[in-house]
Amino acid sequence: MSKRVFSGIKPSGNVHLGSYLGAMKHWAEGQTHGFNIFCVVDLHAITVPQDPKELVKNSYDIVAMLLAVGIDPQKSLLFVQSHNPDHTNLSWALNCILSMGQMNRMTQYKEKSEGKDSVSVGLFDYPALMAADILLYDTTEVPVGEDQKQHVELTRDVAEKFNSKYGVTFQLPVPVIPKVGGRVMSLTNPTKKMSKSVNDPMGTIGLLDNLESARKKIMSAVTDSENKVSHDESRPGVANLMEIYAELTGISLESIEKQFEGSGYGDFKSAVADEVIKSLKHLQEKFENFRNESALRDMLQENSQKAYEISHKKLSEVYSKIGFI
Repeated sequence: MSKRVFSGIKPSGNVHLGSYLGAMKHWAEGQTHGFNIFCVVDLHAITVPQDPKELVKNSYDIVAMLLAVGIDPQKSLLFVQSHNPDHTNLSWALNCILSMGQMNRMTQYKEKSEGKDSVSVGLFDYPALMAADILLYDTTEVPVGEDQKQHVELTRDVAEKFNSKYGVTFQLPVPVIPKVGGRVMSLTNPTKKMSKSVNDPMGTIGLLDNLESARKKIMSAVTDSENKVSHDESRPGVANLMEIYAELTGISLESIEKQFEGSGYGDFKSAVADEVIKSLKHLQEKFENFRNESALRDMLQENSQKAYEISHKKLSEVYSKIGFI
């Protein structure tokens, strides 16, 4: 089967630099290979409380930002998850195959529920919906960060179980993790992933951040006392900044070490900040050009129909094999 790539992104506000470098940038670059499907996963977003008006705004924002980073609706399929009911319908069928033990082993649920008095069933169960997202389209590859790899493995497990019981139905997808930039870390705590879900405003750079604010965050990023630009996992702060710089410039880590040999962290951080600012400025200008709700609504309506035409063939096959009349 030809290559088919599925990627999902939640509409959860100002997309941060980690999502861009670890995912969106690679999505845009990969559109020349195979068939690419990009889904704004708003159903996943409501696994935690959402303000309805904010969710509407964030959904349009993320579609506009996907277009800004280079997703081309003429080359790829870009749609909103809730516009296609096949996703929730298949996830229920998969729920009836998955076990509680499998779901209990999902480490991301444990991380997201830690310290909370109450969490939704949806937060516990969303790997089943993610599996449905992927399996509906005969996906062969899923570009993910390291933290999402376990969910793709669960998707393969449930697909294999269904295939074994009902006959070959689902393609088995593989997770694809970028070697560099796949997991951009917090600027204040480089042992933790850059994230909007934690209270770490100085550790996270949003793509729509004020440019000077973004510069200050880079310049105050945690490093160490060695004052030497070299890539070493035992020095996560410097390694993180190097990986950000490598992703934005296309320069290898080895070349970056040579470029800044004998330079202190001040010069290095300034260079990283310059590249971050240049990228943010370009993205923000393109975002403003695409942020037209009427035009976006028309495009999404057309694309959701295209998605449904693909997915409903698969769902119909599943329903027939299960025994639904």
